[in-house]
Amino acid sequence: MSVLEPAAASAAALDALQGALSDPAVRDLAWLLAGAPLLRAHPPVGELATVFESEREAVAIAAWLLELDRDPSPLKQALAVTRIARLGRYAECLLAFFLQHGPAARLVAANVALRLAGRTIGECDFLVESASGRRLHWELAVKCYLHAGGTRAELADYVGPNLQDRFDRKLAHLLGHQLPLSAREEFAALGHMGPWRPQMFVKGWLFYRWGEAPPIPEAVDPSHCRGFWVPSGEWPALGAARAAARWRVLPRLDWLAPRAPIANEDVDVAGLSTSDALTERLAQQAGPIMVASFERQASVLGRWHETERGFVVPDDWPEQARSYAQASA
Repeated sequence: MSVLEPAAASAAALDALQGALSDPAVRDLAWLLAGAPLLRAHPPVGELATVFESEREAVAIAAWLLELDRDPSPLKQALAVTRIARLGRYAECLLAFFLQHGPAARLVAANVALRLAGRTIGECDFLVESASGRRLHWELAVKCYLHAGGTRAELADYVGPNLQDRFDRKLAHLLGHQLPLSAREEFAALGHMGPWRPQMFVKGWLFYRWGEAPPIPEAVDPSHCRGFWVPSGEWPALGAARAAARWRVLPRLDWLAPRAPIANEDVDVAGLSTSDALTERLAQQAGPIMVASFERQASVLGRWHETERGFVVPDDWPEQARSYAQASA
């Protein structure tokens, strides 16, 4: 059996574990470890990172996450050391905590900068040693891209919500610059004995225009996490179509795992509102806003569960997104 086979089984098991975890940071960590990747493998350089090598490791990690959920204070203390404002930095801190304290792969070094003539030419996110002794170089990326709309199926059509990032450019940078860093002769001089096996650790969400189902590029993993996007002028129609739902704006650091279920008595405290009430709030904000819908499940003690998430974008955003997607690389 290959390493990938137990890893796939472990990911499915940990994904099912989400329902048993209540602490937001622990849920985010479990999602980061077990959530579907955004990309397929791109050999020979773009191999996918796998955090599990055996079923025994999967069982140990599941037990470790459950114990951490019962007392998440060590994780919270680790996160509090650094003032975290960026989603990517938050994900880095979560993965570093797992590598330092979890029961599987071991952290060798993080954020290893490579310099030439006094100039930094790149930085390796994580150097890792697996339980079997494999020496791995992981490049981590957590991304949220919106498909610009239409029927094209190219990575260039997936753009960042603020139109400052594009999926094809990110992949090209990973394969052409970041992943090869640990194989350079200059890297060996830093003292981290290799050879290092480069792997990409790319997680996140892809969002599609409400009502559209474009074909998926070959490079994208078909099991990726997905949501919707809608221009603000179409938001009332979407809200009416989800009449039973309640909604919440998601701040940036809540963009990883689906949010934990909310008890009925905590709905107001959690900031859930009707789509009409949310419309008023959206009108006061500029730029794309991520929202999540929650629906009540009577079979689960009346709790409200996140059912989908997406972006509400300004009405002129779709045209700008198409132009950005079609611009030369």
